Amino acid sequence: MSVNPEPVIPEGHNLFAIDITYNVPLSEVDPHIDAHMAFIAKGYAEGRFLASGAKVPRTGGMIIAIGAERSEIEALMAQDPFTIAGVVALQITEFKAANVADILK
Repeated sequence: MSVNPEPVIPEGHNLFAIDITYNVPLSEVDPHIDAHMAFIAKGYAEGRFLASGAKVPRTGGMIIAIGAERSEIEALMAQDPFTIAGVVALQITEFKAANVADILK
């Protein structure tokens, strides 16, 4: 297996676990799904997100993001249609990955 030419996690950047919890019934979340998924797709296209998906059971979702500062991730997540609609609560945890899979190096 070859090593990526550029690291997935750039120097000076950390990972952020974004815990998304629905704070309204699913019937109020569902109208915003398409816009949220477009936001998620943009995050991947920009190299901001490494992984994302719904919680099981479906009480919200999780995103693993890359950023230089917490404020950068907070500003990014403020653009999420879920956040704009006020249908979620966010818990953002920053961590410095001390160990990563070879594919992330």
